[in-house]
Amino acid sequence: MRNWIIAAAALVAVPGIVSAQDAENGANIFKRCAACHQIGEGAKNGLGPHLDCIAGKPAGHVEGFNYSDAVKNSGIEWTDENLLAWFEADDKVIKGNKMIFPAGIKNEDDRADLLAFVKSQCKE
Repeated sequence: MRNWIIAAAALVAVPGIVSAQDAENGANIFKRCAACHQIGEGAKNGLGPHLDCIAGKPAGHVEGFNYSDAVKNSGIEWTDENLLAWFEADDKVIKGNKMIFPAGIKNEDDRADLLAFVKSQCKE
């Protein structure tokens, strides 16, 4: 019985370890975004809005950023699914937005790692 408890505890701990590794790689992926976006303590709006705690929030919510009408009126919430789609091809998620990132992030693992990083930066 003790072995089963140890095995179960190890399985529960593994996702946290994997997420930490993914978030670390996501920090490297975020460098592609950093020309326009900031994230983390002291982040400010730049060419794009800061990305602190965006997961679960409505599109166009960051105060002080001048969003396109397309984003402001999209009605989209930044769910994991919507963020992953946005990372791949923002213009397919909200047509008419003013973000310029035509290359997108094509690799599915890189998008997942970026999401892990973005979510790890929320300290709310």
